[in-house]
Amino acid sequence: MSFPGSYRPGEVDFLLTRLQAQEFTSVADKERLIQSGLRHYSQMLSPESAPSPRYMAVFEDACRANNTRMAADCLRLATLVDERRTGPITIVSLARAGTPVGVVVARLLREVFQRETIHYSVSIVRDRGIDRAALRHILAKGHAPESIAFVDGWTGKGVIARELALSVSAFNAAHSTGIDNGLYVLADLAGAAAVAASGDDYLIPSSILNATVSGLVSRTVLDERIGPDDFHGCIYYSELAPHDRSQRFVDTLVALALEQAGSQPAGAEPLDAKAAAERSRVYLEGAMARYGIADVNLIKPGIGEATRVLLRRVPRLLVLRQPGGPDVAHLEVLAEEKQVPVAIDPLLPYHAVSLIRSASDG
Repeated sequence: MSFPGSYRPGEVDFLLTRLQAQEFTSVADKERLIQSGLRHYSQMLSPESAPSPRYMAVFEDACRANNTRMAADCLRLATLVDERRTGPITIVSLARAGTPVGVVVARLLREVFQRETIHYSVSIVRDRGIDRAALRHILAKGHAPESIAFVDGWTGKGVIARELALSVSAFNAAHSTGIDNGLYVLADLAGAAAVAASGDDYLIPSSILNATVSGLVSRTVLDERIGPDDFHGCIYYSELAPHDRSQRFVDTLVALALEQAGSQPAGAEPLDAKAAAERSRVYLEGAMARYGIADVNLIKPGIGEATRVLLRRVPRLLVLRQPGGPDVAHLEVLAEEKQVPVAIDPLLPYHAVSLIRSASDG
């Protein structure tokens, strides 16, 4: 059964199965199990706690510095969706990083472009694909396949964009549908998105919090409790409600975007996706050789992906292009709190990269 999380009813329907709190897996144990192949990352959750006061202060600083930029990119993304869809629009955000973006884009489509828009948030899992039960539900609700636009926050290496393309294509083949398998994002670092507002690696403020900026919903789960006709699962962290910033965050972004509406150029300048993809390839190959890494999944480029590593994986190293900048302040706080070494690389093509510790390193 769908639910709105901590957002207002009508702003998003999470097509996720609300699971009872399971026995959480420690970050260290989760890393070992993932890298050994004994468990898939989607089968485990590590506990989430309220951000520290110091970290919340960094989040508020990030909002003051970059909310205007993020709002402009949400408005640009809404413009691009408006240009590419006729009739009612179905925004399908990828839980959970895509959820705040989807809420804002859907509201802007309604308020700025007067488009009939509904917003669902669904799960996609690397190596497992899009939640097919969720897609079937959306179509059963009468939403036209051509009305769907998939939305996320950013690309890192482009893994999810490619997963989306493959799994939606397979769904189309199985169900004789024509859903657009392209991904719409705010920042396309990998040159893998179909449509992007920007190609820049900048600090998207929602990337630095977990459930408390994403409707109090956990990362999605696909374990033995999920049947073939069930939505992928999640935990709803009601105990974190006193710390929740989800609604306040999207309200602020919408207000900032509405201030810019009418003054922003239509659409966006074409991004050089091939150049971004080549930059990503060259960097990843070089980093694997430089740091002795055999599995490219242990390299997470860009501010958003680097943040995820420090929040919920076992980091080996944080690499920054330049220390002390506002876009990486939260990463420096996390690295200090978790005693993660920091290296400086002025030639880094991104603001930040996190390396995950190999389980074989002990």
